[in-house]
Amino acid sequence: MEFFLVVLGVVMIIEGLPYFAFPERMKEVMRAVIEMPDSSLRKIGFTLMAAGLVIAYLGRFV
Repeated sequence: MEFFLVVLGVVMIIEGLPYFAFPERMKEVMRAVIEMPDSSLRKIGFTLMAAGLVIAYLGRFV
């Protein structure tokens, strides 16, 4: 559980960094995301989940 909380904290830091460092640019990015078709967002989401799964799997053995 301790490791999970550490990982969750690091993810929150990484996710929050662009909003803190580049708030105006993030607003532009969010506008672009809203205009993207759902199919593109699903493809991007699936790719990110698959990459995360591979990284987590490989990280277990390193």
